[in-house]
Amino acid sequence: MKMEMIIRRFAGSFVLISLVLARYHSPYWLWFTAFVGFNLLQSSFTHFCPLEIILRRVGVGCASCASDKVAGAGILK
Repeated sequence: MKMEMIIRRFAGSFVLISLVLARYHSPYWLWFTAFVGFNLLQSSFTHFCPLEIILRRVGVGCASCASDKVAGAGILK
């Protein structure tokens, strides 16, 4: 699975979870939604994403990126 897809899934999940928490727990959870939105916006300009750094350190995306390249190379041949 590509890193961008994983990051989008995390961001979408965080936004939806924080909206539910804002509705049923406290409206202050909307600040978390704003943080996620701001982080997505700034990463589109700077190409710096803290979640990507965390995922790479954990090992997510490293093996899958290699398998994507191998699969892609096999299709092209």
